[in-house]
Amino acid sequence: MAAIYSSAALKTRQREIKDVARKDVVHITENGNAAFVFMSEDLFEERLREAAEEAALSERMRACIKASDDCFDQGDCIEGTDTFLKALDERMAAHG
Repeated sequence: MAAIYSSAALKTRQREIKDVARKDVVHITENGNAAFVFMSEDLFEERLREAAEEAALSERMRACIKASDDCFDQGDCIEGTDTFLKALDERMAAHG
């Protein structure tokens, strides 16, 4: 469950908020509305790294799908799982 604190709690519960922010994102509200997020530098760096890895994976997947579409359009396709696995084994053996 997300940690949510009022902006007034930043004065009265600093230690508690900092302890939570070391492990998770803390949401800070003003007048009952979402206003800010707070987290440790380590957690921020970890989240950025995860986002970059996810973006890179998404881009690789997009490139693979595009390449497979191009192959299909050119008639270079394989039907059936067994045939695919055999072709994959052969390609892996040829390219190390």
